[in-house]
Order: sequence, then structure tokens, then C-alpha cells
Amino acid sequence: MKFQRLALIGCGLMGGSFALALRQAGLVQHITGFSASEKTRQRAVELDVIDQACSSVAEAVLDADLVLLAVPVGAMHSSFSALRDALSPSALLMDVGSTKCDVIAAARAALGERLNGFVPAHPIAGKEVAGIEHAEGTLYQARRTILTPLPQNSIRQIKTASEVWTAIGSHVSHMTPEAHDATFAAVSHLPHLLAFASVNALSTQPQGAAFLEMAGPGFRDFSRIAASDPAVWRDILSANRAEVLTQMAHFRVALDKFENTLTQGDTAALQQLIQQASDVRSAWTLQAGNACNTASED
Repeated sequence: MKFQRLALIGCGLMGGSFALALRQAGLVQHITGFSASEKTRQRAVELDVIDQACSSVAEAVLDADLVLLAVPVGAMHSSFSALRDALSPSALLMDVGSTKCDVIAAARAALGERLNGFVPAHPIAGKEVAGIEHAEGTLYQARRTILTPLPQNSIRQIKTASEVWTAIGSHVSHMTPEAHDATFAAVSHLPHLLAFASVNALSTQPQGAAFLEMAGPGFRDFSRIAASDPAVWRDILSANRAEVLTQMAHFRVALDKFENTLTQGDTAALQQLIQQASDVRSAWTLQAGNACNTASED
């Protein structure tokens, strides 16, 4: 498996890391790239992430046999529309979006007869920092990548998509778009929202700054993902709003249980709730290990 031309639409952390991984694995001969910022495009060339900076999506995609759409989910529809007419009928098109139902809806609306070449993907990897400077070829190693194939995809296209991610070190799984969005609302989107809310709750208190000065490793670990890209997470939470709201309702029930035990001074019930969470977390760690750990997703 080797591609003649990769078109990278979105030269940031996720897209740049994909390009570097393919280059390091010897799977691509030439990489074109487009980002809305000319400065970012030129920086991608300077860092040897791409070979050619293009001034439009269509220019980047022309003659490419592999295309990766690595833009925020809110920009998917316009990106699909921009690449449609330049996309080769035989090209494999994938994305790295953290939500899938909305991305697939955008693809259906924009791609027309080119929809069959689109295999939706979501690599569960990233950092709490964004930008092409942070791209690294090892980002996807020992991480899970979810594919949510469409009925229009051929067996060959799905197989090739799986082989691409496997070749750069990912463990590939398949899900329906609906199951994907429900799952990641629970294990990624809600945790990010809670981190944002927790930091805001702290910072808006009169003594918030003084409290923060005393914070240690526990707060550092819990709040790490609160430093994630605001625009990216605005789009993710908005796109998956219904599933996130469902998970928020579940969280409120769990939080109410803790509040009730504290209000009633029921230390035995409090310990039981903590033990329950500890057991679930420990079992997950043993089963999943680092392969399924989610950093901040772009």
C-alpha cells in the first residue's frame, strides 16, 4: 500500500501528525496541504509536514488518491463542498472529526456522487495544545481509531481505510455513527465539558486565584483538558448537543447522590460511592490500558 499524493486539508496537530506518520512509514510520495491561514501553510512546508502549500482546497485535492479532512467539525460542510469537484472518483477521503452523525450529514449534502469515496474516521488521539508545531509522527501509535463506514462504501475502500490507520500504529474499530456519538459524549465530550466548568467555577470565586496557587497534581491531571482549543470544542459540543445533554443528565443524578450523602452525613454511603467509582476505573485500566486513553481531540 502506497499513495502517490496525499491532500491534507487542515494543517494542524491532527492532520500534520497524519502526514508525518505516512511520510515516516514510506506510504506516500507527495503531500499537498491547505489551511485557511497562509502562515500555517508555509509553516507546514518549513517543518517538512507537506511538500506543497496550496491556496485552495480544490488545488490541494486535485489528482490526490488519499485526502484527509482535518478541520473543525463546524467547517466540514464548506470543506466537503470545496473539494467535491476536484476529488478523483477513485480517491479515498477520510476525516478526523470527533463527531460523526453531523459530519456524515454534511458529506451527504455536499458530496453528491462522490459520497461513496468517503470513509468517516475518528482517531482517539491528540494533545491539549493545537497547531502544526505540535504535530508528531507517533501521535496515532497505540491509539484507537474508529471507522463508521457508510452503506455506499465498497469493501475495498473500508479495507484500505483500515490498513492506512493500522500502518501508522492505530488499533482500528468499527461503529455505527449513532453509537459513536453516544459513546464519545460519555467518555470524551462530557469530561471535557466538566473540566471547563470546574476551572470556570474555581476562577469565578473571589478567592479563586488564591485557591489556584495551592493546586497540586490532582488538579493538574483533572484540569489538563480544560486547556483544549476553544473553537474546536465549541463545535464538538454543539454538534453532539443531544448526546452531551443526555450525559449531563446522568452526571447530575450521580452528583446528587454525592450531595445527599454529604448533606445527611452518611459516611458509609459516601465511601460506597467512592469505592464504586474506584472499582470501575481500576477495571477499565486493566482492560483497556493506554491504547484507549483519550487525550484532547482535535
